[in-house]
Amino acid sequence: MPANITLHHLPAYSPELNPVERVWAYLRSHYLSDRVFRDYDELFAETSTAWNRLNETTLASIATTQWVRRAI
Repeated sequence: MPANITLHHLPAYSPELNPVERVWAYLRSHYLSDRVFRDYDELFAETSTAWNRLNETTLASIATTQWVRRAI
């Protein structure tokens, strides 16, 4: 590793530092829960469909935190 790079390990549970975790939780709870998929292809297709249902407003409401707002 280069000498000018310092690794900072995230705490074990830190969703505010990884907003995509909340996005996946939203997709699971709204579109992907309580289902059994036939195979990987069906899982991939349904996940893609769920992801494409997200609009900018919904995505911002799920993923934005006070910390992110201050940093932007």
